[in-house]
Parts: sequence; structure tokens; C-alpha cells
Amino acid sequence: MSHPRVYAFLHVPVQSGSDQVLADMKREYCREDFEHVVNFLREKVPGMTIATDIICGFPTETEQNFEETLSLCEKYKFPSLFINQFFPRPGTPAALMQRVPTQEVKERTKRLTNLFNSYEPYTHKCGEIQEILVTEISHDKKYFVGHNKFYEQVLIPMKDEYMGKLVTVEIVECSKFSMKAVPTSLRTAGLVKPLKKGEVSGVDIAEKNFLDKWTISGLVLLISLLALKLLCVLHFNKFLPENMRL
Repeated sequence: MSHPRVYAFLHVPVQSGSDQVLADMKREYCREDFEHVVNFLREKVPGMTIATDIICGFPTETEQNFEETLSLCEKYKFPSLFINQFFPRPGTPAALMQRVPTQEVKERTKRLTNLFNSYEPYTHKCGEIQEILVTEISHDKKYFVGHNKFYEQVLIPMKDEYMGKLVTVEIVECSKFSMKAVPTSLRTAGLVKPLKKGEVSGVDIAEKNFLDKWTISGLVLLISLLALKLLCVLHFNKFLPENMRL
């Protein structure tokens, strides 16, 4: 994910910050495992965006279990957090368990949502110069949408010349889910220099021609050997008894 052509973004759904709930869900990891993964990724790819999922109100979830989930989300302040209420899927063991009261599930969902809304992950990025790849139009049809290295959403003015381009921008405004920016320059996404006819990306033309010659030579040699083998078979065939001839 450190490669310049790969977004430094990963969705790692933890579902709960409680080891007990994770065990009841039959998940083969614990909170410490999840934290190890997140810490490792953030160390190796500074600034990396990590999104996660949380299920509120799993049947065995206690208030203490939920507090552990809150503490996990408070610790990492995920910029993208998908909050879901438990839904009993037919045919699963959890569907037969005694449910947490609906009002309690709603209350926990609200508390986690309030925690998520209490911080803005992009405020410190105001004034930064970033490069974004512009690929979409915003839902309100007012902006073009681009994503930076960390797959964070950046809104810029709608000008046809920006679509499909790598645009260098200055971040001028930050909100909960996106940033607004002013373009300063742009360049075509992909290869800086178009490939010549017959050229293969990453393979020199001279090298390709050399390989092509050897490929053709190999085929000619193979056909020659097969033809020679056939001639030999036909030649010796006439010396065999009639019942053994081809």
C-alpha cells in the first residue's frame, strides 16, 4: 500500500471491541489481534485510512462489553465507521439467542454515533497540498470528487478538464466526511509517455523484438523436428511386416 498507484485504504471490520462478544460471534480473533493489525499498518504506511464496522446489540453484549467497543473507537477515531444494529439472520445460532431489548440497542447505537460525530478527522489537513484522482460527481451535482492517496474524498469545482486527471490541489476547507480544495495544476493519469505501437509496458522494444525472434526461431525448430520425425517413421515403416505398419 506504499506504492504510489495504490490507495492507502483498508476496510477491517472488527464488529466489537469486546473479546467476549467476539468469542460469542465465533470470530477467530480478539481485540488485541485487531489492534496489532491497525498499529502495524499505521506504522508501515503513515496516514493510512482504516475503516471498520461495529454491530450494536449482539444478543450476549452487556453494558460492559459495549463500553469496551466505545473505548476501541475512541482510541482509533476511525474516519469511516459503519454502525449497524444486530439483525437475527435465519439459520444462525445467534438467531436463537435471547435478544437485547430494542430500546437498549437503539441507545447504544446512538451513543456510538454521537462518539463518531464528536471528532473531525480531516481538520489538520487544511492548507495541505495534495494530488487527487478525479473520477466522480458529488451527489448534489455541485462538485467533482477526487480521492487522495489515502482515499479521502476531496471536492473541487466542476470543470471538464479535471475529470479523469491527477489534479494537484490545496485543501481550503474540511468537514466530517470530505475536504474542499482549489486546483493548482493537473496531469494525465497513467503513463507519463504514451506507448509506441507494439510496445509493451515494462518491456523495452529492442528486448521485445529479440524475444519475438527467439520465439519464431523456436517454433520453426519445433516444426522441423516434428517433420523429421514423421519422415523417419515413414521411412522405417516400409521395412516392417505388413501387420505392424502404420
